Amino acid sequence: MDLLAWIVVGLIAGWLASQVMRGGGFGVIGDIIVGVVGAVIGGYLAGALLNMPNAVSGINITSIIVAFVGAMILIAGLRLISGRRALV
Repeated sequence: MDLLAWIVVGLIAGWLASQVMRGGGFGVIGDIIVGVVGAVIGGYLAGALLNMPNAVSGINITSIIVAFVGAMILIAGLRLISGRRALV
């Protein structure tokens, strides 16, 4: 997946995750970072657990869902570690 696709998927997934996880959002750059890291986490988990080796492969609904789930896992993990609302 090229850089622009990662940024677009990251922005969508990061924004969705910050809204669902009751955060105030992290700004455009923060949402992109959360979404891209979430895509890496979600892609790894989808490959390992669901046998989907190319789960994040462009700007499509599957990639956005996988990145969204990964971003929610990232935000939940950060909240668990910090003991308070997510700080990214």
